[in-house]
Amino acid sequence: MARPTARSFRVVDAFSRIVRLGEGLTATGRLCDEAMTRAVAALEICAGKMDLRGVTRARIVATEACRAADNGAEFCARVEERTGLQLEVVDRRTEAGLAATGCAPLVDPTCDGAVLFDIGGGSTEVVWLGRRSAGDDGPPRARIRSWVSLPVGVVSLSERHGGVRVSPDVFHTMVDEVSGMLDGVRQSWGVRAPGRLHLLGTSGTVTTVAGIHLGLDRYDRTRVDGAWLGASHIEEVVERLMCMSFEERVANPCIGAQRADLVLAGCAIMEAVRRVFPADRLRVADRGLREGMLVQLMRADGAWRRNRTAGTSPGDARA
Repeated sequence: MARPTARSFRVVDAFSRIVRLGEGLTATGRLCDEAMTRAVAALEICAGKMDLRGVTRARIVATEACRAADNGAEFCARVEERTGLQLEVVDRRTEAGLAATGCAPLVDPTCDGAVLFDIGGGSTEVVWLGRRSAGDDGPPRARIRSWVSLPVGVVSLSERHGGVRVSPDVFHTMVDEVSGMLDGVRQSWGVRAPGRLHLLGTSGTVTTVAGIHLGLDRYDRTRVDGAWLGASHIEEVVERLMCMSFEERVANPCIGAQRADLVLAGCAIMEAVRRVFPADRLRVADRGLREGMLVQLMRADGAWRRNRTAGTSPGDARA
């Protein structure tokens, strides 16, 4: 939940919880009761916060788990019945566009663009962004040159290959599997030598890698969002993660029990992207779909256009 500011927005409240909605989906083709119960409980908290804050404009989306599940519509109906929230199951193009909108301010303006990757639970979106552009006084706009959505995420990949005990051979098998999904993408896009591009990663995996590299005793978004990682930094952290036991991953303050069995699958996806789109630098984004939705809602309301025309500060519109 946020209010527009002169050139961006200010978050006034937020809530996040890992619910693993797609748990078991690969094997059964359905959302399991336990996962739906966890998700509904989290959404009840969101609905309560929205009521408390008097939200007047909102967008509520569901992604790959609901797209793929035979009972995705049943889950959406259950959410509406319990919370009053109407879920919009977005397609992959919309998901990629929202991620790009949310992360556009982190594209280095001195570069020709960036390759953005958003690792989810059941899918991964890879987006080629051109130079960021402006059109009003709000955040920079995303310029999507091309995109692809891979039907693989941290939950589905870890369920196929295991996430608790991950040997080097298993890890490299995961990297090869995801790399195969990206075969020919760089060539079809016409991406040339990567010297003028950088990578831009948004996911729990990438922020975890950044937190470990920075040696954080506890996760700190202000230090992670926008941080730059060199190729050697990423390789060092991935190697450290490969050498950790499951218990050591649980104990790490930047991983914890909720991500301990998912982080290596996420690293495998990240490494596949780095293999296909080699770059010297990766910028870390602790932002994505939510921020993209906020920007689109505020832009549709003309929050920054009104500010530019009237020469006044944006009001208290909330999204």
